[in-house]
Amino acid sequence: MELTGAQILMKALKEEGVDTIFGYPGGAAIDIYDELSRTDIRHILVRHEQGAVHAADSYARAGGKVGVCLVTSGPGATNTVTGIASANMDSIPIVVITGQVPSHLIGNDAFQEVDIVGITRPCTKHNYLVKNIEDLARTVKEAFYIAQTGRPGPVLIDIPKNIQTAKTLYNRQKPVALKSYRPTYDPNMKQLSKVIGLVMASERPVVFAGGGVILSKGSAELTEFAQRAQIPVTCSLMGLGAFPGTDPLWLGMPGMHGTYRANMSIGESDLIIAAGVRFDDRVTGKIETFAPKAKIVHIDIDPSSIHKNVQVAVPVVGDCKKSLGLLNHLLDKKNLKDIPGKRAAWLDQIRQWKETTPLAYHQKDTIKPQHVVKTLYELTKGEAIITTEVGQNQMWAAQYYHFDRPNHFITSGGLGVMGFGLPAAIGAQVACPDKLVIDIAGDGSIQMNIQEMATAVQYNLPVKIVILNNGYLGMVRQWQELFYDKCYSCTDMSHAPDFVKLAEAFGAVGLRATHPDEVIPVLTEGLASPQTVIMEFIVEREEGVYPMVPAGASITEMLLV
Repeated sequence: MELTGAQILMKALKEEGVDTIFGYPGGAAIDIYDELSRTDIRHILVRHEQGAVHAADSYARAGGKVGVCLVTSGPGATNTVTGIASANMDSIPIVVITGQVPSHLIGNDAFQEVDIVGITRPCTKHNYLVKNIEDLARTVKEAFYIAQTGRPGPVLIDIPKNIQTAKTLYNRQKPVALKSYRPTYDPNMKQLSKVIGLVMASERPVVFAGGGVILSKGSAELTEFAQRAQIPVTCSLMGLGAFPGTDPLWLGMPGMHGTYRANMSIGESDLIIAAGVRFDDRVTGKIETFAPKAKIVHIDIDPSSIHKNVQVAVPVVGDCKKSLGLLNHLLDKKNLKDIPGKRAAWLDQIRQWKETTPLAYHQKDTIKPQHVVKTLYELTKGEAIITTEVGQNQMWAAQYYHFDRPNHFITSGGLGVMGFGLPAAIGAQVACPDKLVIDIAGDGSIQMNIQEMATAVQYNLPVKIVILNNGYLGMVRQWQELFYDKCYSCTDMSHAPDFVKLAEAFGAVGLRATHPDEVIPVLTEGLASPQTVIMEFIVEREEGVYPMVPAGASITEMLLV
């Protein structure tokens, strides 16, 4: 029996285990939506296509499956670009399906035509324009394979309207084998033996873990390795949760807004074992002075990441989970009884840094944003899934909410997208309906995709939005304060909506705290509500995120107040 392209697409998606799609319909995708209505795939109707991609991104992170979104052509497709670029920077497996004008109109400037394949080529792992109905099923199979293997990433499938309505016989697809794409999962054992030799000889080692550890599901292996070898651990923003944030070996996050002890440890280390990281400029600071005393090991599944930003002594190309597991196996053959003594002076130095220069703030008569995040952590016992917007709110969340498990901190790390947090909270809540999901937001960034409140309310998603309202675009204002003589050019956001009334207008609950004594009652009430809730906290207007490494400085040259 012949099937239409739309029917083939639905069958192919079902075979990939897809049960949820985030999307927004339109003329060039209407045939797909018509067929979608006849399936049991759940569709979440967002209010903006950017929200669909962010939700699919977060759904993938929280739920461990490939996220899927579906939009129409032209502006529907171009509205996805920011979300696609964010997923690409953070290596998140999503498949974006776009409708397209009929094949014979491509290139004719037809209504709502845009070359979305060309536009997204630089920010996708791969993309497709389906030109023949016989290629559709295979294209879907390949797209899901590419998205979730090797270093994950977004894949786009552009399907012209005539392909959606054309008919052909459908055959179940065989497993994908691509000659030009063969990720290396198994690391070279000789390289791992070199790593163990460096570990045993090192007196001041540091493990630097990133999002690649979480993506490979290697957190348990990382924790075992660090604890057995008694090596302190720091994690990048994307890696938070890869190692328990309450473990004595935990250093905190490194980099521009990293902890004093994390940055100083990197500066004084004689060995850095980096796993699943990109050595982003926000982590390294001045690259010439990054880890000047250390030999660097770099474990990554993407060979193009190795030597890209820093030169390393021992490169290891392979899956982080497998590589760390094999390192643990090699440790079995070593006598580790002398390790505690060898690390004692180093761990004592780190304890001194933690005691003398901890993360700190002083709560007085005005609500401090750090106090809100710290209290939120205490009330939730660290068990919530936290999404964030981008800016000061993101950094305070990273500093003061401690993550003991992976996939519980979801943020736009590489691209830094304002407006990410609310649709991401929706995606995480759909993936994990029994989990408490909280978006920590700023008053500026929350307005970028505030329309997704309607999505949350429509689908009875009890996400909680904690707005740290300082009446500024806070991170830019902080830079203006420190480096531009307090010239607050175009960063005053004091003209803003009444977020409590706005929540109520969407059919959600709105709460507000204006005094420190109100923080616990508002958080307690908001977290207990079964509804979507906005909790607004009027915080210190000119509070800064510290420590802070100025642009162009070494990460050991921190501003502490």
